[in-house]
Amino acid sequence: MILPDFTKAKVLIVGDLMLDRYWSGGTGRISPEAPVPVVNVNSAEDRAGGAANVAVNVATLGAQVTLLGMCGNDENARILKERLQTYDINCQFFAVPGFDTITKLRVMSRNQQLLRLDFEKSFADANKQDLEKAFDNALDDVDVVILSDYAKGCLSNPQTLIARARAKGKRVVVDPKGSDFSKYAGATLITPNMDELRGIVGDVDSEKTLVEKANTLKSDLALDALLVTRSEDGMTLFESDNTEFHLPAKAKEVYDVTGAGDTVVSTLSVAMACDLPLQAACVLANLAASVVVGKLGTSTVSNTELALALGEQSVHLDGGVMTEDQLAIALKAAKARGERIVMTNGCFDILHSGHVSYLEEAAQLGDRLIVAVNTDASVTALKGPGRPVNNVNRRMAVLAGLSAVDWVVPFEEDTPQRLIARLLPDILVKGGDYKVEDIAGGKEVMANGGRVEVLSFEDGVSTTGIIERITQNKLR
Repeated sequence: MILPDFTKAKVLIVGDLMLDRYWSGGTGRISPEAPVPVVNVNSAEDRAGGAANVAVNVATLGAQVTLLGMCGNDENARILKERLQTYDINCQFFAVPGFDTITKLRVMSRNQQLLRLDFEKSFADANKQDLEKAFDNALDDVDVVILSDYAKGCLSNPQTLIARARAKGKRVVVDPKGSDFSKYAGATLITPNMDELRGIVGDVDSEKTLVEKANTLKSDLALDALLVTRSEDGMTLFESDNTEFHLPAKAKEVYDVTGAGDTVVSTLSVAMACDLPLQAACVLANLAASVVVGKLGTSTVSNTELALALGEQSVHLDGGVMTEDQLAIALKAAKARGERIVMTNGCFDILHSGHVSYLEEAAQLGDRLIVAVNTDASVTALKGPGRPVNNVNRRMAVLAGLSAVDWVVPFEEDTPQRLIARLLPDILVKGGDYKVEDIAGGKEVMANGGRVEVLSFEDGVSTTGIIERITQNKLR
């Protein structure tokens, strides 16, 4: 199985919006006022939570997202919307007078949560006519609907939304909450965890009991399918033919299960929107969960991480321009396959024949070639005002189109030393008349058992020379 084109998927999400706030700092003493640790807060971070985190997960996979929810008319709603808009999420928030945006403040020290403060009031009795109207307007242009229920009142009447979506032939995936699942009757699929399932069907003391009770619940609610997430026991899908499809947990290391349920429902829904069979969609959701629990804090999974988790042999499916984190993952997989990694860096402002011949020569030294590219600010610092001529996105796109280049990654510093020290290629290449000991990152590469090569540039060809000739021609 290879990944579908997630960018074609259109997902509508309705649910409880939350702002997750983290205050972090060191603890070195006990308060004289009470037997509690004193946290000297030195950093603060705001993240999308609840249905907003589901939306971020969907957007990170590349799908198009519309998010509907209720909030207060306050600063936290503005902060949350700004965070989401950086992911190109279409936010339609409905502010309710007299209500605050639901906010969860976590006080952290040394990656441990010491205290959580919740600021919330249920939206259950709030007027939802405007939200339902927006839902109706958005339905025609989406493939799948997600109802992300955190029992905060936005989805106090999910039957209305389910009925309207199904009437238009839309599939509805529900992440459920509460002690009464009858409100989700008629949905395409619901995704309870084992604790939530026990709260509905009672004790589950064996696999046989799980199968019987899950199938009964699916039938009673007229669901197409039921997916039970089972933590370290993986997940089990129950479909219309009453047979179960079990997927064992894939995580090698578990650091934090926060947000894993959001990752499952988002990956599953995007895969369904791309018309993958339900069992295949569950395979992807299970793999996505295995990736996200290996991260600290509420996290997301990129399509690159998902492709690598699938064990695809060619990272070119998600190659070309990458973030530093994505490249680190791709590089780990490439090294595990025994591939020799070559790395070089530069501004590459106006790509010319000298660059091309140099990159082709560098690529011949190994199996994969990484090109690290200076961001615009670092080019200006190195080359002066008026440079770069082409912005970093254009420069990287051109480099990624060369057959010699496998991966392109930006770096912000004046030199790529930190990036090279993190990636540790087998061969570091630089063009020109550099001494090996003066090449940024060279010491780190050699200390790791790699080598540094200095290649010659093509004589008489340079970006500066091209710019000077263009300027002279204009003055004539």
